[in-house]
Amino acid sequence: MATVGLLHPGAMGSFLGRAVAAAGHEVLWVSGGRSARTRSRATGFTEVADLVELAGRTDTVLSVCPPAAALEVAAAVTASGFSGRYVDANAISPGTVHRVADLMPGVDVIDGAVIGGPSTADAVLHLAGAGADAAAELFEPAMLTVRVLNGPFGSASALKACYALTSKAVTAALLTARAAAAASGVGAELVAEWERTQPGVADRVTAAERGIGATAWRFGPEMAEAAAYFRSVSLPDGFSAAAADVFDRLAALRDCPPPTDPAEVRRLLAEGSQCSS
Repeated sequence: MATVGLLHPGAMGSFLGRAVAAAGHEVLWVSGGRSARTRSRATGFTEVADLVELAGRTDTVLSVCPPAAALEVAAAVTASGFSGRYVDANAISPGTVHRVADLMPGVDVIDGAVIGGPSTADAVLHLAGAGADAAAELFEPAMLTVRVLNGPFGSASALKACYALTSKAVTAALLTARAAAAASGVGAELVAEWERTQPGVADRVTAAERGIGATAWRFGPEMAEAAAYFRSVSLPDGFSAAAADVFDRLAALRDCPPPTDPAEVRRLLAEGSQCSS
């Protein structure tokens, strides 16, 4: 049985942790400073006092945190004295995951990327780099699909950035179009054209408007990371950068009660001010 330290048990992190636990391994988590909601998600995991204790008791650390915190978390794990396997499953660029590896000399860093939501039916964890095959064995296959990529270290993060361009960036474009049409008094006409020529798009936009409050604060930094990747391979980064701007404008919705009011989404896109709810 392996011991895996989970940083941290948010929605996706707790799902990955359960997939590790289902394979018969112990999952540790640091409870200090975490919310009651996080504590609830960590049910069944072993609570430890701090990162130093976690590092001393685990042979693998699984990092699942907001993209903007990936380097900070890696540096803190290094400072704790950890010297085992580190699976970075964050939505960051290949360049950033290489910086993570640079921060962790003597640690076996594995590039990871999750595509899909936190459920067995949806999520796929992609891994790349030396040690990826061994890391894949930590997860219960009946609960989580894990795919080891043939590409080099960083290729999992590249895949995530490319996928995000065709998913989150498209959502950002649709939200922007809906807000612009509403501002110009042609919102109903745009929806009618979507329904006539692209069935399902109007429903997708409505669902995105109502659910974006819970995720925009994470999507902005993720799309900024994706833009950095496209720049690094000399391809246009504007699509991802614009999506980052859209989600950054909506980040204030994190403080609003769900479901999000579509009119509030359109107002924030236009004004970029605080949530009014």
